[in-house]
Amino acid sequence: MIGTSDAVTHNAYSNGLIQHSNDSVEEKLDELRCLMGKTEGDPLRIVGVGAGAWGSVFAAMLQDSYGHFREKVQIRIWRRPGRSVDRATAEHLFEVINSREDVLRRLIRRCAYLKYVEARLGDRTLYADELLKDGFCINMIDTPLCPLKVVTNLQEAVWDADIVVNGLPSTETRVVFEEISRYWKERVTMPVIISLSKGVEAELEPEPRIITPTQIINRATGVPNENILYLGGPNIASEIYNNEYANARICGSEKWRKPLAKFLRQPHFIVWDNGDLVTHEVMGGLKNVYAIGAGMVAALTNESATSKSVYFAHCTSEMIFITHLLAEEPERLAGPLLADTYVTLLKGRNAWYGQKLAKGELTLEMGDSIKGKGMIQGVSAVKAFFELLSQPSLSILHPEENEPIAPVELCPILKMLYRILIIREFPPQAILQALRDETMNDPRDRIAIAQTHAFYRPSLLGQKF
Repeated sequence: MIGTSDAVTHNAYSNGLIQHSNDSVEEKLDELRCLMGKTEGDPLRIVGVGAGAWGSVFAAMLQDSYGHFREKVQIRIWRRPGRSVDRATAEHLFEVINSREDVLRRLIRRCAYLKYVEARLGDRTLYADELLKDGFCINMIDTPLCPLKVVTNLQEAVWDADIVVNGLPSTETRVVFEEISRYWKERVTMPVIISLSKGVEAELEPEPRIITPTQIINRATGVPNENILYLGGPNIASEIYNNEYANARICGSEKWRKPLAKFLRQPHFIVWDNGDLVTHEVMGGLKNVYAIGAGMVAALTNESATSKSVYFAHCTSEMIFITHLLAEEPERLAGPLLADTYVTLLKGRNAWYGQKLAKGELTLEMGDSIKGKGMIQGVSAVKAFFELLSQPSLSILHPEENEPIAPVELCPILKMLYRILIIREFPPQAILQALRDETMNDPRDRIAIAQTHAFYRPSLLGQKF
């Protein structure tokens, strides 16, 4: 992590790949610095806003790759101050520290070990921001990161940033970036923003449409759309930091997406680029909806492979139907959407949340921000998609009854999740009733309907007819 710019890194990764030499890493950094107009002595300033699992891992990956070029780049991360760590978490963290010799030695060298001993004994209160400075994300205690430069004052963190990485939940993006906009009023040039957030909101007036985090950022700050990008993919934050092979797409304007894809690419983390920003962003939110239901089904059927496959057939057919409403060429989204859905169902926090609800270990009254996991973004996404697809102005012709219906009427799983999670009309067990409804169409029929009817609604993504 600390070294000279002419050294060569020989870290062997679990997938058998070897990290590039520092020379090629420095070349990538120099190329991006040149593109952003940086001169000698003026470091490229990269700031993460939000310190959840993915936001923290993203900052740590950049720090590991580029942090030792201190005169050329500064990497820091902002998180709110004041969040205390309970004793149970402190005890678990102490076990993690002592199970990792490299982490233990690092903390001793930094004279930071003693505070974890005191917290384990209950003699000291730890705070999330000081943990992050030592390389521990409060939402991902079992995966130690590299030490990070942590700033708790938002103005100090972002006022001179060249690249801002949005790691906030979609539900918090607006309020934070509205505050950030006050600190950018005097700027001559606007930063580049990379959003990692997977969530959506529904805007019903003047016409129904989906609002995504990048659009929220544009509205809140006035940063041009050309400078705002989305990065997402089928990945789990802790596994990426542990060098499991993964890939992602960075979507947005060609001016920035191609050089940033190159800058972010690592041997174990392949980054492709794509121009279709909003659609990929919406798909990242859509899969969270159905992941919650998948977790419920898994818990309620004792992990029955048959029941889970029945659910998967229905939820994927609904997602395919919805993509035909949103995209002119929905087949181009099938691979990325299914891959992201698959990994979320296997190990994502939304599926975990569904399982815990079904088992009674969590309740809806606890809210959708869960200790140790962060924000469960699928809950707000259920509300957004249901409200949007319930609008009479979006009515489509029922293929059998030849009557106009709202699109949501062809999405029984989405309807049931709304009744369970949002209006709380039914308990989680009702998800099984929806699957066993004898009147439910064959999932294949729903896909056939989507493929044979002109359902595309460009206005849903704010596009013109």
